[in-house]
Amino acid sequence: MRKLKNEELERKTIDEFKNASKTSLTLILDDIRSLNNIGSVFRSADAFLIEKIYLCGITGVPPHRDIHKTALGATDSVVWEYSKKAIEIVKKLQNNGVSVWAIEQTERSVVLNKFEPKENTSYAFVLGNEVRGVSQEVINACGQSLEIPQFGTKHSLNISVTAGIVLWDFFTKMKPQI
Repeated sequence: MRKLKNEELERKTIDEFKNASKTSLTLILDDIRSLNNIGSVFRSADAFLIEKIYLCGITGVPPHRDIHKTALGATDSVVWEYSKKAIEIVKKLQNNGVSVWAIEQTERSVVLNKFEPKENTSYAFVLGNEVRGVSQEVINACGQSLEIPQFGTKHSLNISVTAGIVLWDFFTKMKPQI
């Protein structure tokens, strides 16, 4: 078995990415403090053709050296926008018919492997602060949440790991032909 070279991977150019059919998912990053986490989320969003990322609150914005370090150019391909308040983005998207879900452990969260996204529906996932998670105000506005089941001693995953898991899960459910 031979490792493939970069030129053999048939990756899209930035223009091809921008013109490609996107996965019907938007991400909302609310008060993410680590610039490396932000960059990692951009990179995962690029990998799974995510429509857009909203950067909210204290979440850093490109261009920044530490975001670029982990994004590796994905800030050039993935559409993003800054907003001071995540709650405003949640409401705006809901008013446009988007189904918005908090990625958080709640009393009524749906376990990720049981989540069945509906065809012809646009979704948004809110990822919260590394320590506090998604704010209660945003959870209340979403009214629905997804939870990644965990079985060890820790009660949470790093936001960039969480993003990778939920993006891959959503992508494979919406594009099963892959």
